[in-house]
Amino acid sequence: MRKNSIKNTRINGEVQRVLAEIIRSEIKDPRVPEFTSVVAVDVAPDLKSCKAYVSVFGDEGVEEEALKGLTSAAGFIRRELANELNLRNTPDIRFYLDRSIAYGVDMSHKIDQVIESDNSKHHEDQ
Repeated sequence: MRKNSIKNTRINGEVQRVLAEIIRSEIKDPRVPEFTSVVAVDVAPDLKSCKAYVSVFGDEGVEEEALKGLTSAAGFIRRELANELNLRNTPDIRFYLDRSIAYGVDMSHKIDQVIESDNSKHHEDQ
């Protein structure tokens, strides 16, 4: 099976959807904040492993604690995933921080600052 096959893409989407639901409604660990999003999931073609990229709203300390909480709950999450999805194998889940949302928000603020600065210079010149 090719890595980017239609079947693999569909499995990635289903695992991401179910994983997000499990994290949102089933995880009771106080280290995992409410604003934890599953940004992307990459399930290996053999269904043995899964990389889950999560984004956490908060500073670096909150992100690291959330990652520790998710890692400690990986067995529970895997069992719940097995109950929800009918896959030949239930993948072993590894969690990784994805800071792309925070990066996008930061870049958006910087662009807004540049536009505001440019507009204020334009008004001063008139």
